[in-house]
Amino acid sequence: MTTKTRKFKTEVSELLDLVINSLYSKKEVFLRELISNASDAIDRARFESLTDNSQANDEPYKIIITPNKEAKTLVVADNGIGMSLQEVEDNIGTVASSGTRKFLKAMKDKANAPELIGQFGVGFYAAFMVADEVELKTRKRGESAVTWISDGKESYRVEEISEDIPHGTEITLHIREDMTEFLDPWTIREIVRKYSDYIQYPIVLMGDPSIKKDTDKKDTEKDKGEPETLNSMKAIWKRSKDETTDDDLNNFYKHIAHDSENPLSTIRVSAEGATEFSALLFIPTIAPFDMYHANAKQGLHLYARNVFIGDDIKELLPRYLSFVRGVVESSDLPLNVSREMLQDDAVIRRIRKVLVGKIISNIEDIKKNRAEDFAKFNRQFGRMIKEGVQGDWENHDKLKELISFPSTLSDDETKPVSLREYVDRMPSSQKEIYYISADTFSTAKSSPILEVFARHGYEVLFFIDPIDEFVAQRLTEYDGRKLRAADRGELDLDGSEKKKNAEGKPELTEADKEFKPLTDYLSERFKDDIKTVRLSSRLTDSASCLVADEYGYSAHMERVLKAFNEDVPKSLRIMELNPNHPVTRKMLELASADISSESLADYADLLLGQARLAEGTPLENPSRFNKLVSKLMVV
Repeated sequence: MTTKTRKFKTEVSELLDLVINSLYSKKEVFLRELISNASDAIDRARFESLTDNSQANDEPYKIIITPNKEAKTLVVADNGIGMSLQEVEDNIGTVASSGTRKFLKAMKDKANAPELIGQFGVGFYAAFMVADEVELKTRKRGESAVTWISDGKESYRVEEISEDIPHGTEITLHIREDMTEFLDPWTIREIVRKYSDYIQYPIVLMGDPSIKKDTDKKDTEKDKGEPETLNSMKAIWKRSKDETTDDDLNNFYKHIAHDSENPLSTIRVSAEGATEFSALLFIPTIAPFDMYHANAKQGLHLYARNVFIGDDIKELLPRYLSFVRGVVESSDLPLNVSREMLQDDAVIRRIRKVLVGKIISNIEDIKKNRAEDFAKFNRQFGRMIKEGVQGDWENHDKLKELISFPSTLSDDETKPVSLREYVDRMPSSQKEIYYISADTFSTAKSSPILEVFARHGYEVLFFIDPIDEFVAQRLTEYDGRKLRAADRGELDLDGSEKKKNAEGKPELTEADKEFKPLTDYLSERFKDDIKTVRLSSRLTDSASCLVADEYGYSAHMERVLKAFNEDVPKSLRIMELNPNHPVTRKMLELASADISSESLADYADLLLGQARLAEGTPLENPSRFNKLVSKLMVV
């Protein structure tokens, strides 16, 4: 059949260069990755055979490792599901991840970057750390056999072949001269024991065919003898605490999560009663790179009576806890369970309830007893917990204790404050919890709206994450204190609320009457952009600001909704003026003297431009704004 030679895509070539030269600090992990892939392939074959008798295996499932020192090759083979030509192209010829480019940029920009390659499911490429050529043969039942060969540089060769090989996959690594230690049986035993002892299928080490049977070297007797099973094959989630070490747990986590960092926390679950199941869960230290991607793999590995069901079971956890990795096994599920059955299964619902409770309890424990680890958790997964506050009403009260936000008392956005901390240090005169929404910490920190709060000594929370606005809609109060947007509606921190007339409308103060020529002028000039103009109780240093009315969208919320492609109608905000500022006083003089003054129009446009910049809204006419600033500078 025709051999196709194809070039790797640019990002794949860059990724291979990283893998080979700098990504993994320990070259030995290549074997862990290949064994992990082989185990996954057998899992899938085993699952297929439950619903399709033609897929049943004739021989016991196993993973075979064969070193050959003379040929300098290491073969890793399995009798799992195998791959078709198209699957080889999809799984090996390309990197199927929309985050690959982002990942590569992060790796280049970050010194001493962590080993994140496994998060893209491309551990196969780790083989090129120790091999100068990799050859793969694979066959899926009912399909032609396929070979794939590459030196890991610019291209690969792939073709269907007529050779009648067993179903499964065989990977041959042509080991580099400086990596021949990985052909040593003792080294292979140690790597398997360290990383893959928990794999539930036999990992069999075959004798080196290049070692002659009649050799008289005593230290090679074992290496040239019978096949040797290297792993214990006892599921780690079924072992007692006494039977497992931290290293065992960490290595198992790395296997199922395709991560190279140790987990932040480990959670054991053993449930008896109406529903019996066991689980071993892990909270990662670093968030999966594609955690917010629409097509990101979510969920846990699920087993039913030792049989693998799937590794993307979304029904076991809500979306906001999808970063948790681990294994769940239940004897109460049927072996032929389908995705449709999982969605409606009462056993799954009970398991989910227990798992969510255990995970939240573990996070609470981290917050209470491991402050440094909780800070790490919050940086990586704080946004996900906020999603839970918004959507999980059953655990709402617990989750709201776990979220935090930067504030006016924070040096930067990495030092957030919890709602409990905020309330505990509120002055006795403060009755509400105040927040301001912005795109960035610096925009929030410099907002003129904060001026009156600083004067009163009131702390203001910064909602700078897109999810925060949605959280505010659900989390309307905390500990009996109402959450109040600092940039929305009338503000009365001094207790000087305006009197109402017979119609229920606020009566005009003397200051309102004094500034009426200016407020009327600005309202008319900006009638297409501003809802109304009024004097401000928020400002002490700035001349003006823009705020939303009591039930309107803030500028930040508008931008968030538009980012989600929502059809958001234009929201007219309220312009507030500081009656004590020299600029507004000057403008009042101009308005009183000549309402058609060109200088007044220039001042007005500058004032609105400043207010827009302060709230993070782009200028509609930056060119005119710049000309007005230049004109003012030479007056």
